Amino acid sequence: MSQQISKTVSGSSIEGHVYKVFPNDLNAHGTAFGGMIMSKCDRLSLVVAERHSGYVCVTASVDSIHFMAPAKENDTLIFKVSINRAWSSSMEVGVKVEAENSYTGDSKHILSAYFTFVALDKNNKPAKVPSLTAETELEKRRFQQAAVRREARLQTIEKLKEYDSN
Repeated sequence: MSQQISKTVSGSSIEGHVYKVFPNDLNAHGTAFGGMIMSKCDRLSLVVAERHSGYVCVTASVDSIHFMAPAKENDTLIFKVSINRAWSSSMEVGVKVEAENSYTGDSKHILSAYFTFVALDKNNKPAKVPSLTAETELEKRRFQQAAVRREARLQTIEKLKEYDSN
């Protein structure tokens, strides 16, 4: 459990985690299976959330996973994962995945995703997490964008509740 009031993005981020795509990672189309990539994104995001919060965390939601391009056999996937914003007990973690051809050095952005995690105390109740200090211009932009995504998520939840009451 962390006693710090605020933490930086760099204090918990993962830069350049690599995963080599082998034949067992391919789908019927001959490209990297999206579910495998999504699973790795969730696991790495969990590490970032737990590093930031100092608590066990659980995935609360995935706002979006956008596949921009396919990864192929022998590509090296490069994961960049960082916290975008922290609220009371929840945190948004952003993921960017690139596919690199190890032979030519060519690289392409293949995926962006946003995961929300909730920190849990020893009684499995939401735990207060440290705030986030965004230092760079990129971190500040992501910090602001996370607020927009959260507001949209909360509005969607409220709108869907209207259907439950009818």
